[in-house]
Amino acid sequence: VEGAEKLTVRGTFREALPALFAPVLILGGLRSGLFTPTEAAVVAVAYGAVVGLFLTRELTLRDVWELLGEAAIISGVVMLIIALAGIFAWSGTMLGTFRHLAEWIISLTDNGVLLLILVMLAVLVAGMLLDAISIYLIMMPILIPVMQHFEWNPVWFGILLAMNIAIGQFTPPVAVNLMVTTEVAKIRLEHTIGWALLFVVAMGCALALVAIFPSIALWLPTVLGYNV
Repeated sequence: VEGAEKLTVRGTFREALPALFAPVLILGGLRSGLFTPTEAAVVAVAYGAVVGLFLTRELTLRDVWELLGEAAIISGVVMLIIALAGIFAWSGTMLGTFRHLAEWIISLTDNGVLLLILVMLAVLVAGMLLDAISIYLIMMPILIPVMQHFEWNPVWFGILLAMNIAIGQFTPPVAVNLMVTTEVAKIRLEHTIGWALLFVVAMGCALALVAIFPSIALWLPTVLGYNV
């Protein structure tokens, strides 16, 4: 088209280079032990701010100030949820409520496969209603004794939980992650549900495969030399 900017592989690669370096910085720092996962998030934000301010110049100091304000509000809401979930988890542990719940769950059936299915359904429903951190704080004190009783591999079980929660976060009625992504993209939530459900089905199939074949989840840690 006349007047349109001509794109070249070299030019496109040069423009994408700062973004391509971000995962290298994050994963490289994690793998080398330079920083923890939490610190990696801080490094990623700092790197993005530097790139936006000084390289691409798409950000201004005013933009940064507004973003900090939005981040403070969102972080305050999240921290309030975590604090309340932490209090609930501490109370349940100290009062023995979670222990009794775990014993009750174990007493439901001696069939580990059936109980695993029930646990996954419960976690899926929780993922549809709550955020991931709250689910971990509330449900892990209950599920760890169940896992130990049936001698499930902790790495495999943890991956199943993470995958299940991820599915729940994109599943209505609440769909926490879907709400966040649609807000960022400035589109209506109901316009994305149909497409999101396709991903939910695909993730459900992946979850079933990992549940049936634990070696899928344990292969990579084993190759990297971890004793799982």
